[in-house]
Amino acid sequence: MKYDVIVIGGGHAGIEASLVSARMGHKTLLITILAEQIGAASCNPAIGGLAKGHLVKEIDALGGQMALATDATGIQFRTLNISKGPAVRGSRAQIDMDRYRIYMRNLVLNTDNLSVAQEIVEEIVTQEGKITGVITQLKNHYHAQKVIVTTGTFLKGLIHIGEYKQEAGRVGEFPSVHLSASLKSMGLRMGRLKTGTCARIDAKSIDFSKMELQPGDENPLPFSFRTPRESFSPHQLPCYIAYTNQNTHTIIESNFHRAPLFTGQIEGIGPRYCPSIEDKINRFRDKERHHLFIEPQTREATEYYINGFSTSLPPDTQLSMIHSVEGMENAKIVRYGYAIEYDYVDPTELRHTLETKKISGLYCAGQINGTTGYEEAGAQGLMAGINASLALRDEEPLILRRDEAYIGVLIDDLVTKGTKEPYRMFTSRAEYRLLLREDNADLRLTPYGYKIGLIDEKTHDRVVKKQRELCEGLEYLENTFLTPSHENNAFLESIGEEKITDKVSLQKIVARADFTTQKLEKLAPLIGSFKEDSKEQILVEAKYKNYIEKQKNQIDYMKEMMNIKIPPLMDFSSISGLSNEVVEKLQRFNPPTLFAASEISGITPAALDILHIYIKIFNKK
Repeated sequence: MKYDVIVIGGGHAGIEASLVSARMGHKTLLITILAEQIGAASCNPAIGGLAKGHLVKEIDALGGQMALATDATGIQFRTLNISKGPAVRGSRAQIDMDRYRIYMRNLVLNTDNLSVAQEIVEEIVTQEGKITGVITQLKNHYHAQKVIVTTGTFLKGLIHIGEYKQEAGRVGEFPSVHLSASLKSMGLRMGRLKTGTCARIDAKSIDFSKMELQPGDENPLPFSFRTPRESFSPHQLPCYIAYTNQNTHTIIESNFHRAPLFTGQIEGIGPRYCPSIEDKINRFRDKERHHLFIEPQTREATEYYINGFSTSLPPDTQLSMIHSVEGMENAKIVRYGYAIEYDYVDPTELRHTLETKKISGLYCAGQINGTTGYEEAGAQGLMAGINASLALRDEEPLILRRDEAYIGVLIDDLVTKGTKEPYRMFTSRAEYRLLLREDNADLRLTPYGYKIGLIDEKTHDRVVKKQRELCEGLEYLENTFLTPSHENNAFLESIGEEKITDKVSLQKIVARADFTTQKLEKLAPLIGSFKEDSKEQILVEAKYKNYIEKQKNQIDYMKEMMNIKIPPLMDFSSISGLSNEVVEKLQRFNPPTLFAASEISGITPAALDILHIYIKIFNKK
């Protein structure tokens, strides 16, 4: 049985990878352990959040599916950090996790060029360092030129609930045991990580009257740029906020001796930025309480997820600590929380295309690369699928720079710096986050999606129009001036703005802190005729003009560095002034440019200066 591309795993990375490969015209096979669980939300029933929402918008702009699925199955939509600047705002949606899974599964099963097999891959087959296919537990041999591994937490997955241990990739599902050995046999460096989830509670047993109501946005915006705003009107359900207390903390502390995280039962390293409740209590003993977000899992709201209460403590302890929370005194646990350990591949084994350096045609995406989160997984799956498909076409790969996308930051961080703990995306990881906003992801990335055939003509034309309106609007604001006449000051007062005493451009007025799109329409009638998203873009760009220009200058300097190539034959060990650590890392990663060297963790500015000098000397020889 021959295919162009085989994708192993039907999670968020596997879905995006297989859909992209099939849509780009390649015969694709998705092999998954349980077909019913394609698209399952293993942990929290939500998509997006701070920085994660950026990733979902970028997946959408390139032609991926996650945002569209979220709009179709969402049950609450909120914009986080709405009171802060546009660069750090993040869209988040509660999803109906059952409907999301069914939506994705049906889409996969109905996509042309895409087949599904419910089997377990046990061996990856190579010949002379190149991929030739895979062998499953049923001894079926599937041939392909490209294989994308998106196994999530299934590689030698081991679940922990107190002293109880179970081999599983997700609760109730078989793990993938032999595939891990196959990857190791290829010489790939691998490690062990840990993540976890919380208990799910029967809705009938919760007293919501004792909790704080957390509704969705009054006028919610869709996640996808391809979902029409005017027709987007989801039925929204409320979430609730509860709190731990000193009694909760005492119960947890008194059971530390039974926590797999502290007894040595768990070997893998957990996510520092999304710790279990026992880790949180241990690390932040000074905190009197911690937020808990009580979130519905489906439209029917029969079960609730306790966000912030991830744990692997024994069942009796889980019940006691949940009962200590106000509003959950009589709570009934439907599913207990657990921790899960799994194998992952050191992401420094990968190129920026997500292809392994050692095996041609083998790609890795998602949690197997040491990340955590649906969004990080989906972004990697999309890029692995794109680059595997482009390689089959003998075309140049799509490698997004750090100044182009959060996806570029994510992949660059992984392949140049690696990770020893589950990697999570934050806005602080992006040096140019003022340019990498959620609202302009379509402007940044849709041209790429259109070029490779994942974005249709209509969508592309809409983005071209938005870009044109943005340029026209900004040019108009910068070249149109107001003088401090009686008439002009009266007008400014009428829209709630302070008078002017000197001649100023409209851009300077729009840049004022409280200036809105409604005021913009009155100040600049030309812009008033533009589409709403264009007006929002113009407002943001006008407000942050100086900062945006500064970041663009920094990018120009970065591009100059990218053009300074490091000679392939340069002997780093012969360069005096470089520490042994710097030499070892340069030899290990063999960066092609000075910029690539700067991205390696531990390479200091002083080392870069020395390297730059020696490059000049080397090139004169």
